[in-house]
Amino acid sequence: MLIQRVAALSITASLVPALVACGDSGTAQAPAALPVEATVVAEERFTEELNTVSTLESVEKVALAARAGGRIERILVQEGDAVQQGQLLVVLDQTQTQAQLAAARATMEQNKLDYKRFQWLAQQGAASDFQRDRFREAFIQSREQVRASEADLAFKDLRAPISGVVSDVDVKVGDVISEGTPFTRLIRNDRLQARVDVPAVYAPRVRIGQTVDIQSPGGGGTLASGRVSFVDPNVVADTQGLLVMSEFPNPGQDLRNGMRLRTRLVFDTREQLAVPFNSVIQTSGQSFIFRLGSLEDLRAQPGQLSEEQLAQLPADGTFALQTPVQLGFVQGDSYPVIKGVSSGEQVITTNLLKLRHGTPVEVK
Repeated sequence: MLIQRVAALSITASLVPALVACGDSGTAQAPAALPVEATVVAEERFTEELNTVSTLESVEKVALAARAGGRIERILVQEGDAVQQGQLLVVLDQTQTQAQLAAARATMEQNKLDYKRFQWLAQQGAASDFQRDRFREAFIQSREQVRASEADLAFKDLRAPISGVVSDVDVKVGDVISEGTPFTRLIRNDRLQARVDVPAVYAPRVRIGQTVDIQSPGGGGTLASGRVSFVDPNVVADTQGLLVMSEFPNPGQDLRNGMRLRTRLVFDTREQLAVPFNSVIQTSGQSFIFRLGSLEDLRAQPGQLSEEQLAQLPADGTFALQTPVQLGFVQGDSYPVIKGVSSGEQVITTNLLKLRHGTPVEVK
């Protein structure tokens, strides 16, 4: 703000470099060159991006529920345990189910014997095919009942459907749980997806494959990066937000399911001419820089300098040329240049408060 105000006063007060009186003769001469530093205008890489927030979600997470109800007999894990797929987690009371299975097996064995007997009798002509088929059907039905009872017994052993970490366990030994009621979750944090909230106005700019960076809460840099893998075709009416999904690996597992973090969505990256942040002054909403130029350049862009004043300047001197520029948004220490300066030109970066259009300068 100080630079802007002083620069504004300097420019509006006078655009003419001061002339110095020499001795008693009153002869005017050009002022001494002001020492400055300068840098060459060149291309830098700039990104068009959106800083928003996202909620992290595990790609693989399962709400663990019993496939059959019953009383809990054993709990073999606790919160925070890492388990492997297929590992036994909880055992339900199996007394009744085992008894049902034993009865079903006994019935099946009896029906099997009856079927074999009538099959032999039918071959000897002592029994009809109809009688044989009735016992065959009874045997098949009892065999299927055994399989169903075995499945019911297996449902009493609750095993991990995926590898992961056990979340809160909401039950204890002795509790009766119902079929389908979740009592804990298994979560894998080694691969996450970011649910990015994007304002709907940016919907036309979002594309599959764009970079998504998860930012450190304290501004310490990028924690993880991924690519846009899904763009919701719907916009949430209440929030006017667009859901964008991005998967990324989390080998260190420092990030966790449910975290909400700052996110950078990169729309585009391109090379563009740039000027340093400290070379720009703002006056009445207009951005200016000071280019280095020769006397010939100054004559082509004299501003308010008269011919008499230009004649006092050294022909081989270097001068500050105040130039309006159109800039993009600052990124890091540079502004992208949209209009006003060309590649290879030099812009002044120091002593801007003392500069006016046409000030003689000496590059240090």
